[in-house]
Amino acid sequence: MARFLVTGGAGYVGSHLVRALVARGDDVVVLDNLRQGHRAAVPSTVEFVEAELADRARVAAVFANWKFEAVFHFAALSLVGESMREPLRYCAENGANSLWLAEAAVQAGVRKFVFSSTAALFGFPKSVPIAEDAELAPASAYGTSKLIVEQGLHWADQVHGLRSACLRYFNAAGADPSGEIGEDHEPETHLIPLCIGAALGTRPPLTVFGTDYATPDGTCIRDYVHVNDLAAAHLAVLPLLEERSLRYNLGNGAGYSVKQVIESVERISGRKVPHSFGPRRPGDPAALVASSETLRRETGWQPRFAALDDIVRTAWAWHEAHPRGYDDRA
Repeated sequence: MARFLVTGGAGYVGSHLVRALVARGDDVVVLDNLRQGHRAAVPSTVEFVEAELADRARVAAVFANWKFEAVFHFAALSLVGESMREPLRYCAENGANSLWLAEAAVQAGVRKFVFSSTAALFGFPKSVPIAEDAELAPASAYGTSKLIVEQGLHWADQVHGLRSACLRYFNAAGADPSGEIGEDHEPETHLIPLCIGAALGTRPPLTVFGTDYATPDGTCIRDYVHVNDLAAAHLAVLPLLEERSLRYNLGNGAGYSVKQVIESVERISGRKVPHSFGPRRPGDPAALVASSETLRRETGWQPRFAALDDIVRTAWAWHEAHPRGYDDRA
C-alpha cells in the first residue's frame, strides 16, 4: 500500500484524484488551505492538514510525519483574469510556493512529483490541437506562473533526481457519477456550471461573448475533459516516473463550442439556458484544444467520458442535487 500527498486535495480536480486513490486502496494525506477547497469533499478516512504552502515549517512537518511515494500538486490560484490584475501574487503563490514544495519533497527523499500544469503555457497557439512541441508563450501571468514551476521541476530532476510529470490541460468538467463530489467555485468562471446555474435559476442568465469567430457556429471552441478522466491520467503517469520525467498535453480529443455546450445542457436538463449575446472579450482565441496523443500512446490512457453529453450529464446531476454546492451538506 502506497501513501501519497495531495496538495489542493479539497479542491475540484484534487478531490476527484483523492477519491480515485482511496478507491484503489492507497493511503492519502491532503494538504489544503480551504480558500477554494471544501472540507466536505475529502473523505473522513483521509488525513487532512489545513495549511498554506507558504508555511514552510508546516509543509516540512508533513514530510517529517509521513513517508510518501509521490506528491500530486494541485494547490494553486487559477483565475486567468485575476492573474492579469495581480501578476506578482500569481508568480509568487503558484511559482515560488510550488518550488518550495518540490524542495521539501527532495529533502524528504520523495522521488516522484505529479504537477497539475496548464495548456495556457501555449498562449495563442499557431495550430490546434496543440502538440507538446508547440512554442511555450504564455499570454497570462497564470500561464507564466505554471511555466516557472515546470522549469524549476526540470532542474530538480537534473540536479536532485526528482522525476516529475507535468500535465497540461484546459477545462476540467463534470463530476463523479456517484454525485457525492463535484464542482463548487466562487466566483465561478467555468462555462458548464454557469450554463447549468442559469438553467436552474441559481445563477444569472449566461452571456455568450462573441458570435463571429472563425468556427462552425461563430462561438469559441474549448477543450473539456471529465474530471475523473483527469484523475485517471494523473495515476497513469506514475509508473513512467520510475524512468524519466514527463511533459504531456492532456485533451479530450475534440473541442466544443459555447453554443454546443448550451445545447447539451438543454438536452440533458430538459430546461432552457437563458442567455444573451455580447461582444468578444479581448484576448479570447477562437479555438483552444490540447492533443493527448502522446499520453494515450505511452500510458494507454483513454477518456471514459469523451462525449460532451456524458460530461454534462454528470455535472447536471451534481448541481441539481447540490444547487448551493457543498453548503448543502453543512
